[in-house]
Amino acid sequence: MAAPISDDVALRLGLAARALPDTDVTRLLRVLSDAVGLPPTKGKLGKLTVKALRAAADGELNDVDIGPLKEAVAILKGEHDAGQAPLPSVQPYLDGDMPGSIRVACASNQGENLDGHFGSCRYFLVYQASAAEVRLIDVREVEDSGAEDDKNAYRAGLIADCQVLYVMSVGGPAAAKVVKAGIHPVKFPQGGHAREQVEKLIPVLAGSPPPWLSKVMGQAPEERVRFEREAAES
Repeated sequence: MAAPISDDVALRLGLAARALPDTDVTRLLRVLSDAVGLPPTKGKLGKLTVKALRAAADGELNDVDIGPLKEAVAILKGEHDAGQAPLPSVQPYLDGDMPGSIRVACASNQGENLDGHFGSCRYFLVYQASAAEVRLIDVREVEDSGAEDDKNAYRAGLIADCQVLYVMSVGGPAAAKVVKAGIHPVKFPQGGHAREQVEKLIPVLAGSPPPWLSKVMGQAPEERVRFEREAAES
């Protein structure tokens, strides 16, 4: 009879599976069976590496981006406390409060961090940004159980009222769903503090927005000017 999995390890498995796109605990256990052996224990998981996880089970997770893999391994090893930072407080907002503003969604896993990948983030932090201020107006928890057959479409639907998406990474098919929903995705591979990244839009909105942002704001083409800095470099 196989030894039972401890409650702590079971929690790690659930959180790690959630961090990986298109992965449930059954799939993760199949990979871990090859990577460290079953049953998974704290000792075995403590020796796990990203390279081993990616190569296990004939490369079952080989197509997953390195970011989610690193996050999953950190969770499995007990290095990632998913509850260490509380969710930020939402500020009051009514339509019309901030004329000329846009709505920005940030993929997040904890606190007010821009640290999520589109297909695996736990939350979307939703900000209203104008030339004068930025407000966090909503925190939307992702529940992929409601995704039915298309998780990417479900996630895009959660932020369908936003014009811009800030994310650490997003795959091609997922990006297509985001664009189809009328949302402009911007990658920040190094992540950062969500509010601080969104606040960088304030002087841009007050001045001459880049073409993509002008389009988001509904400005006519003749009002647009060339934007010489990539958002990820700001």
